[in-house]
Amino acid sequence: MSGQVRASVCMAAYNGSRWIGEQIESILADLGPEDELVVVDDKSTDNTADVVAAIGDPRIRLVRSEINERYVRTFGKAAALARGQYIFLADQDDIWVPGRTAKMIDALGKTAMVAGNVALFGGPAENAPWSLRARDSNRRLANIVGVMVGYRPYYGCAMGFRRDFADVVLPMPRFLYESHDLWMALAGNLAGEMTHLGEPVLYRRLHEDNETPRHWRRLDRILKARWMLLRALVTAGFRLRQRSRRAA
Repeated sequence: MSGQVRASVCMAAYNGSRWIGEQIESILADLGPEDELVVVDDKSTDNTADVVAAIGDPRIRLVRSEINERYVRTFGKAAALARGQYIFLADQDDIWVPGRTAKMIDALGKTAMVAGNVALFGGPAENAPWSLRARDSNRRLANIVGVMVGYRPYYGCAMGFRRDFADVVLPMPRFLYESHDLWMALAGNLAGEMTHLGEPVLYRRLHEDNETPRHWRRLDRILKARWMLLRALVTAGFRLRQRSRRAA
């Protein structure tokens, strides 16, 4: 590819050979010739990277990690490699809804971050029972509280941000061992730069290897996660203050 890249889709891949080809096909069908798909393979033990390489589309940039760093670090690495003006995250096992790239770029003309909803793979083309509401886009405090408590459903695979907000989002904090999507949500809402899309932007495939927990967790793990999110909120505030000072 040459010239300016419009949109970068950043995918973290690990042992996803069963689904990744179908997901990449849905992503490429929604991208233009000036876009790119950055796939970082987190040292898979199956042939995931070979499946990606065999697709042969010039818009794909495949990076094979030398060590396994798990998904938060891998998403951060992929996003750091992005060259586009608009940066989107993608899981390896979902299916994109046609037209989502254009809708999300349109939303990013208004705010620096956008978050859409998900529909369940194999079900109707409607929002899953847990959904963001478009009318809550500007409810900064309510959204932040919702993230901290656990009832605002932000998913990284349905989110994106502008290049000029990358200095806030990246690098992802080293203490962040999960919930990169909630880190992004806290940063976007704290800055007053969040737009919710009411409609689903992908079909989410639920299976036994999903990183997102599907059952209630022990109290100690819940408290540990909330402490991590509190640290993330403080870090986002610090980066936003630094950003303001640089702009002054």
